[in-house]
Amino acid sequence: MMQLFRFEVETDDERTLYVVVVAANEEAAFTTAEMEVEKHYLKLPTISSITLLEKKPVRKSTGFVVE
Repeated sequence: MMQLFRFEVETDDERTLYVVVVAANEEAAFTTAEMEVEKHYLKLPTISSITLLEKKPVRKSTGFVVE
């Protein structure tokens, strides 16, 4: 079953990013979150930490509030 993951990504230049990923497991979700950050920036920031904040099963409807 696919899961919906919400991550907080902190960079060395003190930025905080929120990344939402759909994946089959946590390992794939962490890898995908890192890849999405890499695709978002022309100059890749150094990632200091990636924290899993929430995980939900994907159903007909599900979501997260991103602050």
